[in-house]
Amino acid sequence: MRGTQLIYGLHAVRAMLTQHPERVLRVRIAERRDDARARSIEELAHRHGRPVERIDAAALRKLLGEVSHQGIAADILPLPQWSEDDLLGEITSATRAVVLALDGIQDPHNLGACLRTADACGVRAVLVPRDRAAQLTAAARKVAAGAAETVPVVPVTNLVRSLRLLKEAGLWVFGADAAASLEAYQADLTGAIALVLGAEGSGLRQLTRQTCDHLVRLPQLGTVESLNVSVAAGMLLYEAVRQRASRPSAPATASS
Repeated sequence: MRGTQLIYGLHAVRAMLTQHPERVLRVRIAERRDDARARSIEELAHRHGRPVERIDAAALRKLLGEVSHQGIAADILPLPQWSEDDLLGEITSATRAVVLALDGIQDPHNLGACLRTADACGVRAVLVPRDRAAQLTAAARKVAAGAAETVPVVPVTNLVRSLRLLKEAGLWVFGADAAASLEAYQADLTGAIALVLGAEGSGLRQLTRQTCDHLVRLPQLGTVESLNVSVAAGMLLYEAVRQRASRPSAPATASS
């Protein structure tokens, strides 16, 4: 269906029906799925006047491919995509905005997990490179469990340029780097900030690292070399939440 997107999985479809039922065009449920959770999705769709189609397993597999769809899918109208200008217009009016920038992560599951945490932590938007990086696919939406409909994902042509524009708009840019001398709890994350995390394994690209105002690291007491990017994003974002809760009126500055 032109101009629509497919989402799948119980949590993603339920979240869409609950938060944005007007954007759900059709719910598809596997014919043989007749358990309580599937019936609750069907009842929720009917409550909002959304059509429900029972579909056989082979047709659902042909539609979605070999993914863990849980026998539930939906056709939806996509969330209007933000441009870089939209982002800058929002950020300049939000004095303590938090932006998450992902420097070329490849796994859509990691993108989805980052979105879910971003929603929980009040992140205003998530920046991703337009090329050679995970995009907001159905797989990412499934892991995000509804967060893809609340946190704008902003694909940008040049991430370094976008970070520089955010700096001009008054944000401090913090990059996550395991070799940094500054621990995250030592940095002031209470103002308007952008947190930047690099790709799985390779970390931040050199030019991205050089663009950051500060590099911070997470304390690691074990033997593993690095954390999963979605785990690291969650730890950094919750450190910002912790600091803001303890210092609600702190100015937008950064520790040196």
